[in-house]
Amino acid sequence: MTKTHKTTAATQSGPTLHYGGCHCGAVRYEVTIDVRSGSRCNCSICHKVAQLGGIVVPDAFKLLSGAESITKYAWGTMCGSRSFCKQCGIHCFGAGHLKELGGDFVSINYNSLDDVDPLDVNVSYWDGRHDNWQAGTRPAPWRMHTSSSASTANGESAGPAA
Repeated sequence: MTKTHKTTAATQSGPTLHYGGCHCGAVRYEVTIDVRSGSRCNCSICHKVAQLGGIVVPDAFKLLSGAESITKYAWGTMCGSRSFCKQCGIHCFGAGHLKELGGDFVSINYNSLDDVDPLDVNVSYWDGRHDNWQAGTRPAPWRMHTSSSASTANGESAGPAA
């Protein structure tokens, strides 16, 4: 089936106000963001939660309800954490501090926005799985595994990636 038209959100120019939240409705937020473009990453957490998102400064984000329903997950360098609804498990947003992103940030999972169709988003791709951040984004996804780690000499799987 071919999509014939874009959602209103995707045709608006520049950052606009959007509402989002988890599946059960316990967590609700608003964010001013330009959803015409977003990014995906192949790192282990982004891949597992099927993240399609964008980054905003904290002033562009407001949690409307559900602070008590949020649980957070952080790992690695602890420069950021992901916020999940305790009831339904949906990952709505994250937050952290990273100098390379300009300091404090909030990452928005576009899949949790009420009015955004992922098919309308111009997606770029990061290679976080291999810590290849310096390469920047590109218009096509990066491979999850390199040819040397994806299979053994006899063609069998070499096991799970890091």
